Parts: sequence; C-alpha cells; structure tokens
Amino acid sequence: MKTLKTIVLSFLLFSFGLFGCAQTAGTVEKTFKTSGQCGMCKDRIEKMLAYEKGIVSSDFNVETKELTVKYKSNKTNEAEIKKAVSKLGYDIDDVMGDQVAYEKLPPCCKKPSDPNHVKH
Repeated sequence: MKTLKTIVLSFLLFSFGLFGCAQTAGTVEKTFKTSGQCGMCKDRIEKMLAYEKGIVSSDFNVETKELTVKYKSNKTNEAEIKKAVSKLGYDIDDVMGDQVAYEKLPPCCKKPSDPNHVKH
C-alpha cells in the first residue's frame, strides 16, 4: 500500500511539474512603440508578422503608434519581433529601422520629421 501511495504522489508531482513548464512557454502579449504612420504601415507590419514563427496575432494602432503582438514565448521573443519590424524600415522601441528598407518606404510611411514625408 505504501508503494502505491508513493507512485501516486510521484505521478502527481511529475504532472504538476509539467504543467508549470507549459505555463512558462505560453502565449505572451506585448505592446511596442513604432514609427509607423498610416494604414499602409499597418498592413505592411501586420502582414509580415503573420509569417513570423511563433506570432499568434498582431495589431498596429495607427493613432497611438502602438503595435500589440501576441506570441508563443517558446517559439519567439521580443528581440526577434523587434528585429523583424526593424527590417521593414520601422523603428520599434529602442531599435532603429533598417535605413535601406526605410528609404524604400512610400512617402506617407516616413517619419513626419523626414522632408520626404507626405501625409496620406
């Protein structure tokens, strides 16, 4: 009887241990500040993130310039998300956008301080 109790207790402890690990690798939601300016930026950023590994969803709010991303923490992380967005030419939090990609953005997607910025 004592062996059965030990087996059951061991099984329960093992099960709770696995559950704890699963919680750590769950879905995370994070909001970033970006330099996106318009609906074209929204479409471009959200479309690109849809193809990134581990991204569950993304929503760029043009008015607040905030990008909210839900992602699987065991598949990607904040640094990878920032890297992907910056490759499009957009600044994201403390990461500057790729300059070559920025130059290729339409005028309405450029920063208001840029002389080439045209409001859409």
